[in-house]
Amino acid sequence: MTDNPLLHPSDLPYGLPDFQAIRLEHVLPAFERALVLHEEEIARICAEDTPTWENTVEALERAGSDLERVLAWFFNLQGTDGSPEFDQVADAIVPRLSAHTDAIYQNQELYDRLRAVEAPADEESRRLYDLLLRRFTRRGAELDEAGKQRLRELNQRLSELSEQFGRNLLADTTKLAVRMTRDELAGLSEEQLAAYRDAEDPDTPDAYVVPIELPTTQSLQAELESSSARHKLFDASRQRGRDTNSALVVESVRLRQERAKLLGFDTHADYVIAEETAGSAAAARKLISDLAPAAASNAAAERKLAGELAGMELDGADWPYWEARRREEAFAVNDAELRKYFPLQQVLRDGVFYAANLLYGITVTQREDLHGYRDDVHVWEVKEEDGTGIGLLLTDYGARPSKRGGAWMSSFVDQSTLTGTKPVVVNVMSLTSDLLTIDEVTTVFHEFGHALHGLLSNVRYPTLSGTNVPRDWVEFPSQINENYAFTPEIIRNYARHVDTGEVIPDALLEAVRQSRTFGQGFATAEYLAACAIDLAWHSLDGEVPEDIDAFEQRALEKVGLDVEGLEPRYRSTWFNHIFAGGYSAGYYSYLWAEALDADGYQFIEESGINRDSGQRFRDTVLSVGAARDYAEAYRAFRGRDKDTRALLVRRGLEGSDV
Repeated sequence: MTDNPLLHPSDLPYGLPDFQAIRLEHVLPAFERALVLHEEEIARICAEDTPTWENTVEALERAGSDLERVLAWFFNLQGTDGSPEFDQVADAIVPRLSAHTDAIYQNQELYDRLRAVEAPADEESRRLYDLLLRRFTRRGAELDEAGKQRLRELNQRLSELSEQFGRNLLADTTKLAVRMTRDELAGLSEEQLAAYRDAEDPDTPDAYVVPIELPTTQSLQAELESSSARHKLFDASRQRGRDTNSALVVESVRLRQERAKLLGFDTHADYVIAEETAGSAAAARKLISDLAPAAASNAAAERKLAGELAGMELDGADWPYWEARRREEAFAVNDAELRKYFPLQQVLRDGVFYAANLLYGITVTQREDLHGYRDDVHVWEVKEEDGTGIGLLLTDYGARPSKRGGAWMSSFVDQSTLTGTKPVVVNVMSLTSDLLTIDEVTTVFHEFGHALHGLLSNVRYPTLSGTNVPRDWVEFPSQINENYAFTPEIIRNYARHVDTGEVIPDALLEAVRQSRTFGQGFATAEYLAACAIDLAWHSLDGEVPEDIDAFEQRALEKVGLDVEGLEPRYRSTWFNHIFAGGYSAGYYSYLWAEALDADGYQFIEESGINRDSGQRFRDTVLSVGAARDYAEAYRAFRGRDKDTRALLVRRGLEGSDV
């Protein structure tokens, strides 16, 4: 054990894991030892005499650092470089971790000590104390022994189902990658074609493989000239998980409902959203039902206009292509040509990092002496204006079959002044080209917004650090950061033609800005449809139906989102967010946070993109994590409560009312 690198804090700057030294074979022995160490730490806390803030709450906050180090390495790399070997380790870890966590929160002696403590008067300590008490009760601390035992069984099984769902989805996504010929890929650039060459069949000149992206509608449907190719891709996307995940969906919903009732809630949605800023499941459902009619109406109108351009009735496979042609016609924006203004490294260095410097005075510099977990994963050091180190950012942007779909931010080390740790965070995407689409540019800025939330955290307690906040608040900083991608003073600094170096022309920039609001009926309706499915499953109070297709159809009809030709952004069997990603009953949170973003960004526009507005956002939102009441934090930033009218204007839904 003495030479297991996962059992010792890293000597590298900021505690960056020593990726060159750590191997998968280190994980299980380190996990076993870290569990024992954490159990010993909990036992020592319980053995103290009089409970105090320091020997109970702060000791609890410090405990488990070895276990956190092991889990951070393992689960981060399982998401980016999964394999059957990783899955075997996960099978050993996941149920034991669930049992270990339950044992802590159901430890009556520890709970009694916690209740006997008097919290300090400062807001951060009081918020931590209230959160811990709620967390203990929500994990069964006040149940009788039979209830605790059943809750342990439910949690363990649900953790297994979540792990299996994600594993099945990755396997299906890989298996269903679509084989095509060069003729079928007409409409793509030479660089895109090169990215899709079949690496396993390099000697066949006409062999291409197109991977499936996480959402239902695939981005290439807007570019492929062949309708049959679009249908092949779309149909493959909609097959995911149907044979492997259907039973897991039903069982997960059933067990989540049972757990909620065991803990005193009517539904799983009530259980989850009680801890979110929305406050209640009814508020989340109202957001969806209020916006759905206008979104559905706008989407139907967009489909009709795109169909008129195509000269035919459009289904879900063809709609994106003809909508893109309508967009090009309206704004003279050619997506293939537009990509040439957005090389990844320019977007990152001269866009994302440049904006962060303008707003927060921070600098981001590549550390070539530090190594990521792969050769193509880069490590960047983030510093204050005076050179003080803030933390590290890892970037992992390349697509590969072993990486789960989507884009995300995660952390290897969380910031805490109590433990003396500074943040180490990672941004992950799956890009198949170094020339980015508008959506990909937006996502790079979005994920860095999450990274900023982790990097600029300045709290005492790790539980309250960075992105450890409710789902419908965590998306607020990331969505605010999206806005900077297309502001003139920033986009002109990074949008330069890859061949000529020409800065994006003003006319094209204006067309891009206008076109970003194009097709919002489709975009809003497909998102709301996924939200409706999520909330429908998790608002069940009784029998859980096994016919998933019929259940989804009823859920969409109930809120008027059964739009001809429009697929929900995710359907249940490939809805990773809610069945494997921690967003169950919380997928609505992106729109909830966008209401904050749309309103909050108006203030930044009025104030200017400068250090003053940036520092205000940093001080009131980014730095405080969960250490401040969220409504108070927003008021401190905006000067008033949120106004949802800005969201309605942005989404083209002015006739609706949230």
